[in-house]
Amino acid sequence: MIPEDRLHDIARRHAFLEARMQAGLPPAEIAAVSREWSELKPVVEAAEAWRALAREMAETEAMLADPDLRALAEEELPALRGRLAERERALQVALLPRDAADARPAMLEIRPGTGGEEAALFAADLARMYQRYVESQGWRFEVVEEQATDLGGLRELVARIEGEGVFARLKYESGVHRVQRVPATEASGRIHTSAATVAVLPEAEEVDVRIDPADLRIDTMRSSGAGGQHVNTTDSAVRITHIPSGIVVTSSQKSQHRNRDLAMQVLRARLFEMERERVQGARSADRKSQIGSGDRSERIRTYNVPQGRLTDHRIGLTLYRLDQILAGDMDEVIDALTAHAQAEALAGMGS
Repeated sequence: MIPEDRLHDIARRHAFLEARMQAGLPPAEIAAVSREWSELKPVVEAAEAWRALAREMAETEAMLADPDLRALAEEELPALRGRLAERERALQVALLPRDAADARPAMLEIRPGTGGEEAALFAADLARMYQRYVESQGWRFEVVEEQATDLGGLRELVARIEGEGVFARLKYESGVHRVQRVPATEASGRIHTSAATVAVLPEAEEVDVRIDPADLRIDTMRSSGAGGQHVNTTDSAVRITHIPSGIVVTSSQKSQHRNRDLAMQVLRARLFEMERERVQGARSADRKSQIGSGDRSERIRTYNVPQGRLTDHRIGLTLYRLDQILAGDMDEVIDALTAHAQAEALAGMGS
């Protein structure tokens, strides 16, 4: 059932916010009001589309009483019923509670797991895949820290991704990614299995996480590592240690001032995610969604290179277009994960 009272309240609130924006707002209120208006707009549009089709459906059903129009109505009604069901589901999805972090920029962290140098090479492949996807979406990909190996792999990559709906699209990528392939250094042609961990964290604002400056140790240093385009040779790199949690963050770009800003953003994101996980765990200690917890210890996906196959183990999705996905064509995978999460949420509301 569609909650008509709630739809009415949302439409009224949306109209009120729109009127306020048109009348002019104090600078301090512009961001908050426009953000809320943007969040309500999809619900208002989905409700209007659903009501318009419901009216068309009612008019067509009324035609059944007219002998001259009955045959035409019977021909049109099956398609209308199908479209109405689709719009009703779209409206239900629009009404689902939103993750407050969905609209935020994200911090992407990639590190090799088991598999030695092959795992580091796979981590580099994943980094390129995500960067290409980000670029295809028109988002911004900014490297915070990158440590490369001599063979072109990655010991670590931390990047900030900025754009519309970034965290909402990428949040299901957290976990252990596994690759099965023949390494270039393997003379016998045996398939090896290695892994890399991916973490996608919502960027935290200063109001989300209060950090006492006394809890920080900030060091400047020269970048180290095997090289790479982001490594510099000046003493501009910044390492921040959060003493209470033991979290250490490094940023190695050219500007020391920018490095401090980036490192603090990563630190806030990690502390914010720790608190989100604590709250989520307290709310549902004995329940785990099929979509997965997003924990980095959970194996979520296998990339089988010889077969050109990608399998996402959380939803049983298998695609035989691995080359395109590794080239950044990830929409089919992300859409499937998002749809599954929405279906689970709708089922939860129904029960």
